[in-house]
Amino acid sequence: MLEKIKQNRYFLLFVLLFAYAHSIQSRIRVRGELNWYIFTPEAAAGQLLSTLFLIAIISFFLKKAKRSEIFNSKEALKVFLSSLIAYLVLMKAIGFFIALIFGNIERNFNKETFILTTFSDLMDGFIYGSFFLAYYYFSKNKNHLEQLSTYNQALSLNKINQLKAQLNPHFLFNNLNVLDQLIEEDKSTASNFLNEFAEIYRYVLQVSDKHLIPISEELAFAEKYFNLIKHKYGTAYLLETNISNTVGNIAPLTLQLLLENAILHNMGTVENPICIKISLNKSLIVSNNIIPKRHAKVSSAGALNNLKEQYALLSNQQISIQKTDEKFTITIPLIPVQ
Repeated sequence: MLEKIKQNRYFLLFVLLFAYAHSIQSRIRVRGELNWYIFTPEAAAGQLLSTLFLIAIISFFLKKAKRSEIFNSKEALKVFLSSLIAYLVLMKAIGFFIALIFGNIERNFNKETFILTTFSDLMDGFIYGSFFLAYYYFSKNKNHLEQLSTYNQALSLNKINQLKAQLNPHFLFNNLNVLDQLIEEDKSTASNFLNEFAEIYRYVLQVSDKHLIPISEELAFAEKYFNLIKHKYGTAYLLETNISNTVGNIAPLTLQLLLENAILHNMGTVENPICIKISLNKSLIVSNNIIPKRHAKVSSAGALNNLKEQYALLSNQQISIQKTDEKFTITIPLIPVQ
């Protein structure tokens, strides 16, 4: 009981203040004057005890009810009416018992007094019972929303982890294919590639348990990753950057995926290179000219959808994709630093 009173102390304080203000108003209206008695708190204290009694009754009927996770008007009405009737009966029983002890049953239980006290108890039960039920369902709904938010957040984080787990093997597989080709063509270049790849993959492992990283880190990683690309393609693919802002976060490996997407779908040559441009201001924009391959790989379509899902979970903003006959552009929203 003491623990429940402590948990609901602010509500009980509100009841006490409301009862005190109500008692002052009633006394002024009845007496038509101001004196020290009008401000005495015994009526408010008595009302607080009655309210605690009423809360105990309502709590009893709430335990008996089904108690939906969210507000249910039929349940609330049933509990309220049952509690109100029980409160009136018990208040009258207690009043009769006290009157019997002091021998003033006739004075307290004559017809006129009985009607007035019953009506007064009914109004008190209606007012303070309404207060408590409103407070109860508000607190219950708040707790339900917090639990739902926690559940959705956990579900989102789990989904992000699943999506990222799909990207890492994809990254590893593609670069091992590049290494395999370089070993056949130039073992020295393959050795350099392997050293750089080991350093980059170390970064991939470091960020695999993170949902967001600073955009500056991702840009530095993208430049190192593009050096791997140049080992295989030379100047057939070019990278240009136009950076005017590095404040904000981004999902790890976003740029790696977008660079890879441009290469998978376009045939760059020394004479007609694919120029990949990264510009960064309020948003991250990655674009490239289009020279489609005859047999373009479609594996990155799933990776782009993967990226869309990650940003849908991490941000209220969506990835924008625009494609014309000559240009492909992806706009990624920056996520503010918390």
